[in-house]
Amino acid sequence: MDFETRYNLVTRNLQEVITEDELKELLKTKETPSVYWGTMPTGSISLAYFFPMLKISDLLKAGFRVKILLADLHAALDGVPWDLLEKRTEYYKEAIVQMLNVIGVDINKLEFVRGSEIQLKGDYFKDVLRLSTISSIRICKKSAAEVVKTSENPKLASLIYPLMQALDEVYLEVDAQYGGLDQRKIMVYAREYLPKIGYKPRVEIISPMIRGLVGEKMSSSVEQSKIDLLDDENKIKWKIRKAECAEGDPNNGIISLVRYLIMILKQDRNEPFVIERPEKYGGTVEYKSYEELEKDFIDKKLYPLDLKNAVTKEVIKLLKPFRENKKLLKLHEEAYPQ
Repeated sequence: MDFETRYNLVTRNLQEVITEDELKELLKTKETPSVYWGTMPTGSISLAYFFPMLKISDLLKAGFRVKILLADLHAALDGVPWDLLEKRTEYYKEAIVQMLNVIGVDINKLEFVRGSEIQLKGDYFKDVLRLSTISSIRICKKSAAEVVKTSENPKLASLIYPLMQALDEVYLEVDAQYGGLDQRKIMVYAREYLPKIGYKPRVEIISPMIRGLVGEKMSSSVEQSKIDLLDDENKIKWKIRKAECAEGDPNNGIISLVRYLIMILKQDRNEPFVIERPEKYGGTVEYKSYEELEKDFIDKKLYPLDLKNAVTKEVIKLLKPFRENKKLLKLHEEAYPQ
């Protein structure tokens, strides 16, 4: 694969790269660069996890060795009961593998690492202390604000979080970190503070935040804003039917699902996105690009209900393997006891 193709794969649908020049240099000088993406095994996994999985798929296709950090200790710092960490970590790993299989990407260059495997060994804790001597409470609170639960009187755990995430880049021995826009402040902290204790800054690859079905973003605390991987068909239909989707306004969660998930899957499989309608409402229409669909939606040639019906069909089809995965169902039941 040539440089241009690799670069376009890595950067499609991104919010930002810090920095683009460093990413280009990395791709030109290293045949198999490495990158990590971290996730805390906290709440039950939602459809939103497909967004980072698609980028991980892009990175794998572009020749990266990808490490997925199952950040169990970070999850504990964020309030997950210690006795559930192991079960939730196992559930997350199984769900992520299933998602990548559904996408259809070779995972031979994918590696899972538990946070506790690297964070409780060697000089990791020593380096946490080294960073703590040069990092103010203000900068730690600011860096973690969009990632962990904070308050006027934050727990010490939330202040340690950005120090650990910065050091994960070092101890995972990667060239880059991938994350969402909510991680940006921690990534900037890492680039600024790691060199102060003798480590090089990494390339930071950042995706945009995706709107929820209701409200600004998908949230585990707002049930109606997200679709769980294991939601049944009736629940999926209900959530999409109730989702915000004002006629002519593309700034909503349904359009985000189409742009960042459905159209990417369709284009990678060389399939159109089909919206079935009665002839009296314009008949069935096929879209081969998101731009075509957005234009018709803005011009009010494509109505919210028709779009929602088509999205519902795609989501039900996409999540069927998860509802039928008995191992995943059992792991979920153990990880999230009633």
